[in-house]
Amino acid sequence: MRRTLVIAFGLLEIVAPGVIVDYGERLAFENPNAGRLRPWTLPMARLEGIAFCWVVAREAGLPTALETALAVYGLVLALLPRTVVELNLELAYENADELEVKRWVVPATRLLGVVYLIAGLFARRVDAPTDADVAHRD
Repeated sequence: MRRTLVIAFGLLEIVAPGVIVDYGERLAFENPNAGRLRPWTLPMARLEGIAFCWVVAREAGLPTALETALAVYGLVLALLPRTVVELNLELAYENADELEVKRWVVPATRLLGVVYLIAGLFARRVDAPTDADVAHRD
């Protein structure tokens, strides 16, 4: 059930990235209508939705390289949240210097970084032994 909801969110990001971006702007900015998106922002959001669906739908879990990248990105988010927020604003908006993020955004970015770091370092798929595993031990 949870996986289905997460995939549905990824599909929404693919089909209607503007809805997600608009909601995020209202949530995170003091002046949500001031932002002018760069031309590549919505296509990149679609690509993110595709990657999100692919990762969540995989039966094997995250590839090892992605686990490492997630942990490294999490470390950067946790240690330099303001810098990451400012960099991402510059990448996504033509007028990033005119946008004012709400007070909770930087601490939430740090918290998200800690979550990514933990997920990248410690999240491994745990499988019960199969019949073949049990037969092999005997």
